[in-house]
Amino acid sequence: MITDTKEFVKRVDDAADFLRTAVAGNTLPSICIVLGSGLGPLASMVDVIKEISYKDIPGFPVSTAPGHKGSLIFGTLEGKNVFLMNGRFHYYEGYPMETVTFYVRVMGRLGVKALLLTNASGGINLDMKVPELVAITDHLSFNAEPVLRGPNIEEFGTRFPDQCHVYDPELTDTLVNCARDLKIRISRGVYAYSKGPQYETPAEIRALRILGADCVGMSTVPEAIAASHMGIRVAAMSCITNMAAGITGQALSEQEVLDNAALASENSCALVKEFVKRINL
Repeated sequence: MITDTKEFVKRVDDAADFLRTAVAGNTLPSICIVLGSGLGPLASMVDVIKEISYKDIPGFPVSTAPGHKGSLIFGTLEGKNVFLMNGRFHYYEGYPMETVTFYVRVMGRLGVKALLLTNASGGINLDMKVPELVAITDHLSFNAEPVLRGPNIEEFGTRFPDQCHVYDPELTDTLVNCARDLKIRISRGVYAYSKGPQYETPAEIRALRILGADCVGMSTVPEAIAASHMGIRVAAMSCITNMAAGITGQALSEQEVLDNAALASENSCALVKEFVKRINL
């Protein structure tokens, strides 16, 4: 929990100033893309201008999750300047929420207007198939540590931010339309957040289904809340990499997630590229 707001804002601004200097002479991007499981190959599709290891950015933690490289890429994709977070930070890695969402605050200070979040998730909706893509329209955050707990930082946003449209309807429609035009199967769905790192129990999955969740994962929601707090438009895409606990009767494994994320990688990357191409910010 943030207790010294002035010190925290200074840390955010120090990181933003470092990145401005690192990419000096270039127009700062309006969009930041977070590469979840299976989206790593997108980094090779970007015309890279600068790649910076997280460990070299003031205030940034390091990414320890499998498949998360841990670098910020600045470059062009479909003719537009973009930031790519090649790996993210999770609460289950031991980081407090202000650290998990630190990069979102930095992006906001750099003038980023839209955040595209991607992730791998477990399917709860029985109509969904592995490795189907899902455009996230809403979330369940009951299990999340409160991202905005503690003194409000007025420079970032209001004390009680509205959450009716955390996931921007226009950007979500664009994401879905891009997928349909590319003949990529996509659904709209509600994403449930789980702290992890253990997978959910069958009883928890049954409860989440009753509550209206279509898929479940261990990321995205904290970042989306922080972004919405700062007025950053959010779009989010999930890849169903496994059916959630108790549905198939099989034990869940990290390898299954990575394997199925890789199977969806071509479609996921194509969809992100088309999305970037079409949006106007």
